[in-house]
Amino acid sequence: MWYNPPNEERRNRFHAGQCFDAYNFLGAHPVEEMGDMKWHFSVWAPNARAVSLVGEFCSWDVNAYPMQKQFDGIWELRLPDKLFTPDADPNRFNYPEAKEKLRAYKYAVLCADDGQWHLRADPYGFESELRPHNASRLHSLENYKWHDQKWIENRGKWDPYHSPINIYEMHLGTWRRGEEGRILTYSEVADQLIPYIREMGYTHVELLPVMEHPFDGSWGYQVTGYYAPTARYGQPDQFRDFVDRLHQASIGVILDWVPAHFPRDEIGLRRFDGTPCYEHQDPRRGEMPQWGTMLFDYGRGEVSSFLLSNAVYWCKEYHADGLRCDAVSCMLYHDFAKEPGQWVPNKDGGRENLEAIAFIKQLNETVYRECPGVMMIAEEATAFPGVTHPTDKGGLGFGFKWNMGWMNDMLSYIKLDPVYRSYHHDKLTFSLMYAFSENYILPFSHDEVVHGKHSMLDKQPGDIWRKFAGLRALYGYTMAHPGKKLLFMGSEFGHYIEWKDDDQLDWFLLLYEKHPEMQKYVKALNHLYRETPALHKQDDSWSGFTWLAVNDNSRSIVGFMRMAGRHTPIASVTNFTPQPYGQYRIGVPYDCELTELLNSDRAEFAGSNQYNAAPIRAEKVPCENHPYSCVICVPPLATVYFKVRKISRRQLAEEKAMEKANATPKTRSKANVKAK
Repeated sequence: MWYNPPNEERRNRFHAGQCFDAYNFLGAHPVEEMGDMKWHFSVWAPNARAVSLVGEFCSWDVNAYPMQKQFDGIWELRLPDKLFTPDADPNRFNYPEAKEKLRAYKYAVLCADDGQWHLRADPYGFESELRPHNASRLHSLENYKWHDQKWIENRGKWDPYHSPINIYEMHLGTWRRGEEGRILTYSEVADQLIPYIREMGYTHVELLPVMEHPFDGSWGYQVTGYYAPTARYGQPDQFRDFVDRLHQASIGVILDWVPAHFPRDEIGLRRFDGTPCYEHQDPRRGEMPQWGTMLFDYGRGEVSSFLLSNAVYWCKEYHADGLRCDAVSCMLYHDFAKEPGQWVPNKDGGRENLEAIAFIKQLNETVYRECPGVMMIAEEATAFPGVTHPTDKGGLGFGFKWNMGWMNDMLSYIKLDPVYRSYHHDKLTFSLMYAFSENYILPFSHDEVVHGKHSMLDKQPGDIWRKFAGLRALYGYTMAHPGKKLLFMGSEFGHYIEWKDDDQLDWFLLLYEKHPEMQKYVKALNHLYRETPALHKQDDSWSGFTWLAVNDNSRSIVGFMRMAGRHTPIASVTNFTPQPYGQYRIGVPYDCELTELLNSDRAEFAGSNQYNAAPIRAEKVPCENHPYSCVICVPPLATVYFKVRKISRRQLAEEKAMEKANATPKTRSKANVKAK
């Protein structure tokens, strides 16, 4: 990306917190000057005593290339490109690594507090060295040619709220590994990931943070290079190619993004010029003691511009289809995860972070304006009102919010022995009290399969058969429940142990029984979800949902119908106990015929193979406040989907005529049960 010098207006917008393209003039950019190629360096360090550019090109001499301070606290320097090219002096740079070493640089900052030189990575650096090295690297964003124009054009017209969204959450470094545990490159992951995602039927992948971070164990959630894709898997343009290839395969890419906090590492943002630049000067607002990290100061204009620009950067320069904002609750509340004495109230005496709330609204307005079709997603764990409501109606302006309440209820419920589930039936039904208050995503994420929480499979009680059956039932219930979907990698084939952040998934499990059947079931669920409008077109109101069986706590069975206008309705019934029911009566709102569509208990999915073999006609027998009902087979620990065909007046008249003529009418109400 060529240097785009800021005029007075852009500088003012940067300092006022209204700049969304600060990366165009801050950082390192190529520039042509009088026919010569040069690099222009800019860094904001308002209280530094001095700033120099250092690196291998000057033997890290802090006196070699001092930068000039501008009137607004931005330091600048322009140097010839040949200085960073080994061919310029072959006698000096005669070792193979010279080309790579010479492209690395840092800012040496003479800090205001201690009067010492400290080496910092470029906050706006477009590329970083591979750990354990941590310098920024010169990189121009001009060279890559995109091939996903059709995807981007269609994305701008896309309606995410009435479309299927089924997200495969993944960590690039541990999804698969190469020989002897080698971490795969962006390209190598794409080679294997694209056919897998297409076969499995997911619509999007969501990547744990790919922004540069020093410690593998942070999973990317402690960022030092906000503008640099991590070098663990390759160079920036290789990550662009990764996204490009997924788009060409009609797969969306969502990035986890961390606008709440940053680590204390020496090269990072903490006390960047010897004073709090990016964090609040009051430690009670500038630190997160429980996490050992620093909190952004959203009341400072330059910080807001840094983050606004970063969000737009990933969407524009890397074509991200969405940003999932991490730890939004931490942003919203001064007292989040803090003990008394570790926080101070806002100016009105409340716990809300008023500056963060204003920033979030501005963030969402900016991204949706500048990047049509991009999704902004909040990981928000409280009941903060209006997270996905428009900002002009008092909301925060996100497009979607993770439904953490539903997730916590479901995970606490499925850990119970089925004997005790009848006492906690409300955990299955309570979510519909608020299901349409926000635009929700239903997440079973990486956070739920680490730190002693067990894998999704191992959360289920009982023997191995019950674990798999219970997990299939849960996934079926989830796919029919209102809300978009998210599942962490490995959960689709029944990963048995918790996610390991230092090794690949246990793909060898697919050589053993039940795991490939689980994967086959999830694949069938995914494709059915995508192809069935009733399951995704009406997630935001009661017009798309009605209970069929809501009060049967004694048998731990729930049933409901999903609708979407003129599209064929789908009935879903889930039995959360191992007791089968061959003749179970369920209410329906009108005379209809139920035809089994998908059953998690079928033999092909390693179930006991109890199913409804033929269509089932409703009877005019009231049940659960419905005027009609059907008698169906409900297998043990299973979810069954039925296609609902409403009986028309014409068909009903024909049946009555047949009866009058002593013809044999169509059999009604009895469930056609098949058992293995």
